[in-house]
Amino acid sequence: MKGGRKNMKRAAVAEEHNLSLEDGQSIMQVVSLRGSNLIEVMDARGGKSLALFPAKFQKSMWIKKGSFVVVDESGKEKALESGSKVACIVSQVLFYEHVRVLQRSPEWPEIFKSTAPDDSSGSLNITNGQLEENELESSDDDGLPPLEANMNRIKPPEWEQSDTEFNSGSDTDS
Repeated sequence: MKGGRKNMKRAAVAEEHNLSLEDGQSIMQVVSLRGSNLIEVMDARGGKSLALFPAKFQKSMWIKKGSFVVVDESGKEKALESGSKVACIVSQVLFYEHVRVLQRSPEWPEIFKSTAPDDSSGSLNITNGQLEENELESSDDDGLPPLEANMNRIKPPEWEQSDTEFNSGSDTDS
C-alpha cells in the first residue's frame, strides 16, 4: 500500500512526543537555500553557518526559508579548523507540530521565540487590514475604463437567446 508523503508526515508527527535534543544537536532556522544540498542556517546566538542537507531527505522532506531544522554540530570546530565551509549536518526537519511542542519546552532558543512558524491566519489578518486601508484611500473608478468582456469564453445560453431574439427582430424589419 502506497502512502507517500502523507504517511511520512504522520510518522514524523507521531514521533513529536519523543522529540528531544541529544548532545551536539541544536535547533536552527533556515536563512537561505544555497543549492547543491547546502543551506544557510542561523543558530541561537544569531551566527550564520552553512549546513549540509543530506540527499536522503531531498525527495521526502522539503524546506524553505524560515523553516526550522535540528542540526548536528558535533564536528563543527574540527570542520572549521580544517578549512571546510560546511559546519554542520541537518539531522531532522521540524514540522509545524514539532515547532509548537518545542516552543513550550525550555530547549527552544530565545532568539526564535519572536519568530512564529508559517501561520496563514496571522498573515490573513494583516492583509485584510491593508485591504481596508486601500479601499478607503481609493475610489471605485480610479479613472480606468470599464473591463471588456472575455471573448475566449462560451456565452451562457441566456445570452445566446437574447442575441438571436435581437437579431431576428432586426432581420424582419429590413
